Amino acid sequence: MKDLEKMLNQATELCLEGEFKEAITLYDKILSTNPEHLDALIDKGVALQNLGKFKLALKCFQQATELSPENVTALLNEGTALHGLGKFDDAIIRYEKALFLDDKCAMALAYKGLSLGEKGMISDALDCFKQALAIDDTYDMAQISKDVAEKLLKESQDTIRKKS
Repeated sequence: MKDLEKMLNQATELCLEGEFKEAITLYDKILSTNPEHLDALIDKGVALQNLGKFKLALKCFQQATELSPENVTALLNEGTALHGLGKFDDAIIRYEKALFLDDKCAMALAYKGLSLGEKGMISDALDCFKQALAIDDTYDMAQISKDVAEKLLKESQDTIRKKS
C-alpha cells in the first residue's frame, strides 16, 4: 500500500513538471495492482487530458464516477473532458450534479459558465461566473471569464443598437 502511495506521489510530481506520459506509466502500474484506485484514475485522466486525449481521459473519469458517484472531483473532471470533446450539454449535466453535491463549488459554477458560453448562452454564463466569484472572489478563471462575457454582451448590445 505504501508503494502505491509512493508511486502516486511520484506521478503527481511528474505531472507538475509536465511529464505526463511518464506519470501515466506510473498511474497504469498503480491501476494494474488496484484497478479501483480512485486517485490514480482521476489523476491519470487529468494527465491524459493535458495531452489532449479527451476520449481516454473521459474513460478514466467515467470509471471514477462509477466507483464513487458522489465524488465531486471525478464529476468536474468528467465535465471538463466532455467540454473538451464539444459535448457541452453533457458537461453541464456533470457540473450540475457536482453542484447538487456541493452548492458552494465555485469551480463547477465557472466550468458550467464556460460550457454555457460555448453554447452562446452568454447571459447565463455570466450569471455562473458571478455566482462563482460570490463564493470565491479570488478565482482568476471566473473573473477573467466574467470580464470576457460582459465584453461580449456589451458588443452584442452595441451591434443591436447600431442596427436599429
